[in-house]
Amino acid sequence: MLRRLAALAGTLSVLAAAGCTNTDHWVEAAPSLGWSAPYADAANSSYTDRAGARELTADWTRSVKGTLGAGVALGTNNYLALNAQTETGCSLMVWEIDNNARQRWCTRLWPGGGFAGPLMDGFDNLYIGQPGAIVSFPPTQWIRWRQPVIGMPQTPRLLADGQLLVVTHLGQVLVFNAHRGTVEGTPLDLVSGLDPTDSERGLADCAPARAECPVAAAPAFSPKSNAIVLSIWQPGAEAATLVGLRYRPGNSPLVSREWTSDAVAAGVLAAPALSADGRTVYVNGRDRKLWALDAETGAVKWSSPLKFLAQTPPTVAPDGTLIVGGGPKTALVALRDEGDRATELWRRTEVNPLTTASQAGPELAYTVAADGDGMALLVFDTRDGSTVNSYPLERAAGFPVGVSLGSDRSVIAATSAGQVYGFRAD
Repeated sequence: MLRRLAALAGTLSVLAAAGCTNTDHWVEAAPSLGWSAPYADAANSSYTDRAGARELTADWTRSVKGTLGAGVALGTNNYLALNAQTETGCSLMVWEIDNNARQRWCTRLWPGGGFAGPLMDGFDNLYIGQPGAIVSFPPTQWIRWRQPVIGMPQTPRLLADGQLLVVTHLGQVLVFNAHRGTVEGTPLDLVSGLDPTDSERGLADCAPARAECPVAAAPAFSPKSNAIVLSIWQPGAEAATLVGLRYRPGNSPLVSREWTSDAVAAGVLAAPALSADGRTVYVNGRDRKLWALDAETGAVKWSSPLKFLAQTPPTVAPDGTLIVGGGPKTALVALRDEGDRATELWRRTEVNPLTTASQAGPELAYTVAADGDGMALLVFDTRDGSTVNSYPLERAAGFPVGVSLGSDRSVIAATSAGQVYGFRAD
């Protein structure tokens, strides 16, 4: 026994002398290995470097028995999360992708926030807002933590060091410890003169992006530059403008306001998206142009006429290729960011994409497009826009809310009428 104790003491002495380091970083919250949130990641890039499948098989279809206003989040372990709006029963749902979408668990949130999507981290913990609160769930339905906020949180973002960014529709910006749910630093209020007890004010204006909803879309965050960019419609203003913030880990304040730009005079529409290096922000203008601004200063780099109004964010690939967002009466268009201008690579006017394209690697992307009187999941080659495959969405109603790409190359499409379609890779 004495020898064992002496050996243990010696081992501890060696470890102490070696200067043991903290290895807690591996348990810090990070985005899931799937499609962690609508538009894929915190930058709203709608891009994954995993190569996609050229051929798919329709695997299952299910209904949330309500409506959907945001795309599906996919976890690391074949789970998907949906933030539905239902008259009764469950609204927040987690299904098993590889088990015919069997429901794993569900619960009911306070209604009114269906325009915001869920976020899943690498441990399949879930983060979602409801009017007046931000809530986190573990892989089971029991609440990990819940904290009050002013307004309805847009889709949350995971920052460095396991911190969670929350921006509400009323312009409150907060950073939480993702595991404990404690507030880090001091909240930042981007809109003044609001009643902090009325978290449902203007909710009806968020989905159509009207004036009574100051922050109608999710922010974009880049872990490369620590830039945060969001659109904001200030009370009394004629249109929504862009605001640039900076995440400053280890500093006070933790998030600072850097710039405001009203360069898009007609107003911005839909969520902004950031380039792979975090230095450029792309956003749709209500003037039927795609705009590129410097993410550090807000200065305009270029604008490109589209000849239609894109109502969803563009897809942003690491090489500077942009696939323009979708919506009614749009076309499938690709541009290349040349630094001070955009060059059109190709245009398919006979294709009407209704969603942002979800890109898998450098060659393939997926979108839901108009198909006669219905809709179809379109697989296309990003190099020239040519069709690779097309899969009709049977009995699809409403409008599509997005396409999510799984780590196993599965593809999930969903519509506002609450229909969800699962495709497996062949």
